[in-house]
Amino acid sequence: MKFYDREQEMAFLKETREKAEKVARFTVVTGRRRIGKTTLVREAYSDKPFVYFFVARKAESDLCEVYLEEINEKLGIPTLGSSRKFSDIFRYLMQLSVTQSFTLVIDEFQDFFRVNKAVFSEMQSIWDEFEKRSHINLIVCGSIYSLMQKIFKDKKEPLYGRNTGELKLKPFRPSVLKQIMADAKPGYSKEDLLALFTFTGGVAKYVNQLVDAGATDKDSMIRHIISPNSTFLNEGKNNLIEEFGKDYGTYFSILSCIARGKNTRSEIEDVIGKEVGGYLTNLENEYELIGKRQPLFEQSANKNVRYELDDVFYSFWFRFVFKYSYIIEIENYGKLREIVERDYTTFSGLMLERYFHRVAMESGDYTRLGRWWDRHGENEIDMIGEDELADKATFYEVKRQKADISIGLLKKKAEVMLLATHEFKGYEIDYVGLSMEEM
Repeated sequence: MKFYDREQEMAFLKETREKAEKVARFTVVTGRRRIGKTTLVREAYSDKPFVYFFVARKAESDLCEVYLEEINEKLGIPTLGSSRKFSDIFRYLMQLSVTQSFTLVIDEFQDFFRVNKAVFSEMQSIWDEFEKRSHINLIVCGSIYSLMQKIFKDKKEPLYGRNTGELKLKPFRPSVLKQIMADAKPGYSKEDLLALFTFTGGVAKYVNQLVDAGATDKDSMIRHIISPNSTFLNEGKNNLIEEFGKDYGTYFSILSCIARGKNTRSEIEDVIGKEVGGYLTNLENEYELIGKRQPLFEQSANKNVRYELDDVFYSFWFRFVFKYSYIIEIENYGKLREIVERDYTTFSGLMLERYFHRVAMESGDYTRLGRWWDRHGENEIDMIGEDELADKATFYEVKRQKADISIGLLKKKAEVMLLATHEFKGYEIDYVGLSMEEM
């Protein structure tokens, strides 16, 4: 699959490189695994050679040997001979950047924790020494979000406050997914587009794998994902066990509960059998995997709270792969495909709401977006968009099929909401139904 989108991110990286010709820049690029961080940097800087260091989990001396070869190849200059310490190489490059501007990319930066924790304090000392004279464009990328947060956002860490810029890469927007589908399968159906979103959430690597495999409709996507040699089946474990460490079992159980619709703290604790407040806080704030949802205009910070997996792919993975891992263990992929197909309509309907929420965000039409539900669970509105500048609010009902939408029922729910919140007085109110036809 060709490179798509990322125009704003590309422009930011190129502008940063230009700024580095005058003053040193230190940019942190984060984002979940498979989101396309390395691909983005390579694409942005494809016009000029740049030095690229990958922090593999091996001895520091072995890494340094590879790094010295990279410097010689990309910059075409003799290096300092041999070195067994990364700090020596970094000092050499910072010294060089006083008279020469170039880009240094360090990928999987957080893995220096495993190689040599002292690297971060050594880098801090060297950076502080040369920053004001340097013309380096330093880019560090990291996939383990919690560790990258610790390195740069924890006041106790040596590199706290040293970065001059930050770029957080997010999944493809709906408009980009439509462009990809149009290229991969001209005349694609709305069901095809919804399936691509439902199974990938717009994560670049997953989209790329399906498109390159020719899996561009719902059935072929399911066959590709649920198959003996599928890389999708181990994704949750591969990406998250290291994030969570020894407590991964509890975190996985919580995420599985949320993916199955057990989305209140009491419901989760009933299933898990223990207090989960601290875990939920970590999942929301430290790992940024879940969101704490409340109805629009809820006055209390702790009432009427629901939790939601923010990552669409993980919603799918925990709902079907983790939950039915015992079926995968006996290699009965056919049965698991039947289960996914059986529950697909209900699950994709929930993901359709997420899709239209992203569409609304991308449109830029609103100053506030959210949902509303009462405390009895009797009235729920799928999406509300407010434009404070135009004194306008739009209430949305989302269903897979247009025939299932009732604007009359939506208006009744809106009346309950308006009476309960006393909001949108004097506003122009619209009521809109959204189905796959509007994708």
